[in-house]
Amino acid sequence: MPTSPAARLAELVSRPESEIDLAAGALLIAAEEYPQLQVAPYLRRLDLLAERVKDRLAGETAPTVVLEELCRVLFEEEGFQGNADAYHDPRNSFLNDVLDRRLGIPITLGIVTLEVGWRVGLPLAGVNFPGHFLVRFEGELVRLLVDPFDGGRIRWEDEGQALLDKVYGGMVRMRPEFLESAGRSDILARVLTNLKGIYLNAGDDTRALAAVDRILVIRPGATVELRDRGLLLARSGRKHEAVVELERYLDLAPAAPDAQRVRSLIQDLSES
Repeated sequence: MPTSPAARLAELVSRPESEIDLAAGALLIAAEEYPQLQVAPYLRRLDLLAERVKDRLAGETAPTVVLEELCRVLFEEEGFQGNADAYHDPRNSFLNDVLDRRLGIPITLGIVTLEVGWRVGLPLAGVNFPGHFLVRFEGELVRLLVDPFDGGRIRWEDEGQALLDKVYGGMVRMRPEFLESAGRSDILARVLTNLKGIYLNAGDDTRALAAVDRILVIRPGATVELRDRGLLLARSGRKHEAVVELERYLDLAPAAPDAQRVRSLIQDLSES
């Protein structure tokens, strides 16, 4: 039976999409940083949050009322909030830290919202909105967007352009695909992509490489990740492995815009 966090993550994401335990996957990502992390106690904390919501409802089952109570418990009573002051702190991407500190970024706060919402029977889905993960409420009569980073603010779907303007300063126009639902494996890949970016910006190639390795567990054919893995291996002095990875990248994307630069790098690595 797989025991390492990476092996357990690989086993988890190999399941059908609907059977992937999103919270467990996010905690296994965190276990790379916290080897002694126990997943079960944090899953239980999500259970307890859901029980709090149910207690507040006193038998009320109207989905929009349940949604409002979910947001009240998480963002008013529990105080979950976006960590705008230290947005790029890696702890914002680790679900255990988010549950401990009540601080996170849109996607990890979104995971908390989804997991607690699913436990109380809400029809929720993640939305890989550009630059700002959202949660969609998919009711029979109404569809709404929940912004976990903004205190659980509830928006109509047609407010997407206003949010884009807030993120990109009016430089990006709304497109329907920006509101497409994200699968559970997509959400886990986005958590890892965020971590990869944080580590690259910090010059921590070892952790960035570990993030790329786990992205490739979820998305084995992700050509950009193959290229970046090769580049990180090269920077780490693992030249032979880097050449193998970069050649795989070119095999899959021979006409990529950076193909010539990658070929030159392969030649330099092979000759050095």
